[in-house]
Amino acid sequence: MPASELFQQQLAGTIGTRTKLLAKEVVFKTLLDSGIDEGSAADWSKQIAAIYGKLKTEKDKPFEIEQLVHIAPDELVTLTNLVKVIAKENRAPTSEELDALLHEQTAVDIAMFGRMLASKQGHNCEAAVQVAHAIGVHASAIEEDYFTAVDDLNRTDSSAAHVDQAGFAAAVFYQYICIDRDLLKRNLGDDEALTQKALRALVEAAVKVGPNGKQNSFASRAYAHYVMAEKGSQQPRSLSLAFVKPVSSGDYGSEAIEILERVRDNMDKVYGACADERKQLNALVGEGSMLEILDFVASE
Repeated sequence: MPASELFQQQLAGTIGTRTKLLAKEVVFKTLLDSGIDEGSAADWSKQIAAIYGKLKTEKDKPFEIEQLVHIAPDELVTLTNLVKVIAKENRAPTSEELDALLHEQTAVDIAMFGRMLASKQGHNCEAAVQVAHAIGVHASAIEEDYFTAVDDLNRTDSSAAHVDQAGFAAAVFYQYICIDRDLLKRNLGDDEALTQKALRALVEAAVKVGPNGKQNSFASRAYAHYVMAEKGSQQPRSLSLAFVKPVSSGDYGSEAIEILERVRDNMDKVYGACADERKQLNALVGEGSMLEILDFVASE
């Protein structure tokens, strides 16, 4: 799934490209457009494709690799420049040029969520961000959205032209995100400014942006009503067990916050402080602020 528009805008120029079609779209077509004969263009495209992964064997998918490869913007520039050079000089790429296609990168999404290249393991990147699946904190009933549509050009039949139904449910969710800040900074070439920018964009997107599926039907544009951000050198811990017993009162949001904070405090009692610092906002009672959370998470 593509990154949110908010995330893309704030980190423009530092977001990578996921594709199986680098050799076909960036290399083969460019070589043909540059006047290279089809046979040579095909051979050189296959050599370049092999750098990123194993080629597919289907004849109708030439130059396509088997796995999605995640390429940083600077790596894409390196590839584009190589294609221009071999097209101008009408020659195959050298082994040195091929080896240089993958190098140290500063794509924020690769630094956050990692990269695995089976054929070039030295350029793998360990993910610095872990995102748990959101879980509902209370029992939810599945309801049915019954809908119809009419045929505007049918003048003889007044009945519905289409009838269907879609199941849906609503819930208050708990979402846990764990960030290894030191690893993220290393993955970004020790660029502190970019690290802070990346953290701010990630947290703001996590708090403000929801899944975009079915938005036209349900307009689910909920911001997070409660955010707890913690920092420290201890072993991270989720608070998901706060909801092993579903919230049962009518005020799901307030009760979920109360239970979450109680479990957090109890864990601090038995384990010692599980975080060195903590900030939170609670939109239900108007405490804290988004700016404070962003400043807190981004700072060293």
